[in-house]
Amino acid sequence: LLSRAISSHASAQSSDHRPSLSTISFPGFSGLKSSIPRASSSRRRLPSRSNQKRQVRAAAVETIGTAAETSLVEKSVNTIRFLSIDAVEKANSGHPGLPMGCAPMGHILYDEVMRYNPKNPYWFNRDRFILSAGHGCMLQYALLHLAGYDSVLEEDLKSFRQWGSRTPGHPENFETTGVEVTTGPLGQGIANAVGLALAEKHLAARFNKPDNEIVDHYTYVILGDGCQMEGISNEACSLAGHWGLGKLIAFYDDNHISIDGDTEIAFTENVDTRFEGLGWHVIWVKNGNTGYDEIRAAIKEAKAVKDKPTLIKVTTTIGYGSPNKANSYSVHGSALGAKEVDATRKNLGWPYEPFHVPEDVKAHWSRHTPQGAALEAEWNAKFAEYEQKYKEEAAELKAIITGELPAGWEKALPTYTPESPADATRNLSQQNLNA
Repeated sequence: LLSRAISSHASAQSSDHRPSLSTISFPGFSGLKSSIPRASSSRRRLPSRSNQKRQVRAAAVETIGTAAETSLVEKSVNTIRFLSIDAVEKANSGHPGLPMGCAPMGHILYDEVMRYNPKNPYWFNRDRFILSAGHGCMLQYALLHLAGYDSVLEEDLKSFRQWGSRTPGHPENFETTGVEVTTGPLGQGIANAVGLALAEKHLAARFNKPDNEIVDHYTYVILGDGCQMEGISNEACSLAGHWGLGKLIAFYDDNHISIDGDTEIAFTENVDTRFEGLGWHVIWVKNGNTGYDEIRAAIKEAKAVKDKPTLIKVTTTIGYGSPNKANSYSVHGSALGAKEVDATRKNLGWPYEPFHVPEDVKAHWSRHTPQGAALEAEWNAKFAEYEQKYKEEAAELKAIITGELPAGWEKALPTYTPESPADATRNLSQQNLNA
């Protein structure tokens, strides 16, 4: 089970996609770091929530970068938004609101923060990303497409939610390479993320050496109000706080809208206080729509906290940029409609045809392919050094990564005959599990 968690569902893939040691490898932290001006779009604040006593402070704003870089970041973020809008519109099915609101944090994660190799999605030491709010899957599909994953080409975006598509929705890890976890039921994704973060911490404690930290990656999650309402998310996050999973960073898309309407009708708890009680570090980014530097600073702060998982509450506007549907349930779970798509294009100054990726955006994102390959090679060299010094540990870690069981493993399992002394089936099961 641990092997499967780490190799990201490889057992469900064809043999061509199964991880081998040569497919175990490292992507880096780079990208645009710039300040985006605050947009004129305003967000209605709900009275009962705005009057709550805030237990956390907003993340410090850190100004970095230049105006030219800012322009490209903004164009990149709008590319993510419109790829999502266009795919949902073409399918006449889907959830455009979350991708439109979460595009800034998605851009920063995939373009500036996360380490991955788009040409080898199963590189072992990659950072993991889980979209717990799986209904907003066009966000992840757009990001995988821009990052250069072969599993999400333009034709795949155009066949979103269609029969036989590699982009079927509620992202399926066995259909779309690069998706770590299938997420449909709300709360499931964050619970899986806790498991992945635990696997990283367990393997790091088991295999890392003072002179070679061979296991070192983060798990990032985006979850929404729906995930927060589910009991499983609270149980899993309680364990994460108890275990001190410092490399688990969750982004809470705080937009106050569900498919049924305003969350005030069913969900008014103070999520900040709850997560603090669960043992998490909590940061509040007040402007998730255009506050790029606030998001960057929050991630930097989260990484500095080693002994606790971090919840970054990012206040966003669902359907950001839509003149008539933003901040409403109507943009949550249905296509905008041709009229509103045109209005949104005008509102955000987007003159391009559907599914178009501007050349400068394409050129900017293209660096992830060589960068990912170089970082993977760097990790492979590091592993080669590790293997020379620690042969037994390296062999064991290889077996875990590839899912290969030791020769004769089945002979180690206990056997029983009807003449065996009577024993509780629970005890017999325990003996097999421990074999």
